Amino acid sequence: MTNILTDLFNLHKGEEDKQKTLDNVKSNISFTGANLWILASAIMVASVGLNVNSTAVVIGAMLISPLMGPIVGAGFALGIYDFNLLRKSLIDLLIATIVSLIVATLYFYLSPFKEVQSELLARTSPNIFDVLIAFFGGLAGVIAMTRVEKGNPIPGVAIATALMPPLCTAGYGLATANWKFFLGALFLYSINCVFICIATYSIVKYLKYPASKQIDIKHHKQVRYGVTAIVFLMLLPSAFFAFKLYKEQQFKQLANNFIEKEFVENGNTLVFKKINYATTSKIIELAFLKKVFSETELQQLNEKLKSAGFQNTKLLIRQNSYDNLQSFKDDILNEVNKKDNTLSEKDKSIALLEQKLSENTFENKQLLSEINIFFPTVNSISVSKQSITSKDSTRIATILIYNANPKLIAADKDKLRNWMLKRMGRNDIEIIETEK
Repeated sequence: MTNILTDLFNLHKGEEDKQKTLDNVKSNISFTGANLWILASAIMVASVGLNVNSTAVVIGAMLISPLMGPIVGAGFALGIYDFNLLRKSLIDLLIATIVSLIVATLYFYLSPFKEVQSELLARTSPNIFDVLIAFFGGLAGVIAMTRVEKGNPIPGVAIATALMPPLCTAGYGLATANWKFFLGALFLYSINCVFICIATYSIVKYLKYPASKQIDIKHHKQVRYGVTAIVFLMLLPSAFFAFKLYKEQQFKQLANNFIEKEFVENGNTLVFKKINYATTSKIIELAFLKKVFSETELQQLNEKLKSAGFQNTKLLIRQNSYDNLQSFKDDILNEVNKKDNTLSEKDKSIALLEQKLSENTFENKQLLSEINIFFPTVNSISVSKQSITSKDSTRIATILIYNANPKLIAADKDKLRNWMLKRMGRNDIEIIETEK
C-alpha cells in the first residue's frame, strides 16, 4: 500500500530535466521588447473588459498576459538560493507592474465611462480565499512547468490566479482617485504574486533542485524566516477580510431567514429586497405587492428584529397603495389584450394629430405676423381650443396665450381681443399674457 501511494503521488515521475526547466524559467523573466508590448496590450484588453463588464474579454487578457514569468522566476531563485536571479526577477516584476499601472491608469483616465462595474468590484476586497486560489493555482502551474509533457494547466492557472484584473482595478483607482479601490486591488495583486512565488518555492524544494552555489546554514535560515514573515504579513489581513466576509454572509443569511418567516410565510408577496451590511448601521429594505404596514406594525417589526439578534439594524419598508398598483396592473392587462387593429387605429390617430399640429403651427405663424402689424411688441403666441368648466356649466373657448416685451397696456389688450374676435369669427376668445 505504501508503494502504491508513493507511486501515486510521485512528482519525480515524468519530470523534465532540472537544468532545462530552469533555463526555460529564466528565458521568460525578462520584460523587454516583445514581452513588454504584449503586456501593455493585455493590460489594455483587460481594462476595456473591466470597463464594459465583459468577463470573456477579461479572461482573454489573462491568457495573453506574460506576468507569471518573473513571479515563477522569483520562486525558483528562492528555492535554489540564486540571489542574482531573484534580484533580476523582482526588478522585471517591478517594471511590469509599473508599466501595467501606467497603461491602466491612462485608459481609465481617458475613458468616458467611469461607472463601477461588478468585474471591478470583485477585485477590491481580497480575503483568505484569494490566498488559497493563488497558492494552489501556482502549485498546479509550477508542477506543469516541471513536466516533460507540459499538458494544459498553464492557461487555467493564468485565469484562476488573475494577475491582470487587480492591476487594472488599481489603475482605475488611481485614475478616479479612489484610494480604497487602489489599495484593495494592489493588495490582491500582491497576494497573487507572493503565493504563486511561495508555491513555486515549495515545489522547487520538494523536487530537490540543486543550489546554484554553496551557502551556509545562516543564509538558509534567513531565506526561510523571510518567506515565513512574508506569508504571515499576507495571511493576517487576508484572514481579517475573510472574517468580515463571513460575518456579512452570516448577516444576510439571518436576514433572509427573518424575511421568510415574518413575511413570505404569512402570504405577503415580496417584490423588492435590499440588504445593506455595514459595520455601524445595517439596513434591510423591503417592498410588497399588496401589504401596507401601519406605523405601529413597523415599530413591532423593528422590535422583533432586535429580539432576533439583529443589532444596529433598521427595517425599512417601501409603502405602496394597493389601489394604485391594482389600477396599474389592470392598465397593463388591458394594453396586452388589445387587438392588432386597435394599434392600427392608434397609428391613424397619431398621424391625424401630427397633421393637425403641422397645420396649426402654420396658422399660428401667419396669425403672429398679422398681430405684429398692430402690436409689434408681441413676440410669441399660442392658440388652442380648451374646455373651461365652472360650477354651473362647461364650455369650449379659444384661448390666445401671448408674450409681449414690453407688456401691453390694458387698452391694447382690449384692442387685441376685439381684433381676435373679428379675425377668428368667434365670440368666445380668452386672452392670457405670460411672463416668459
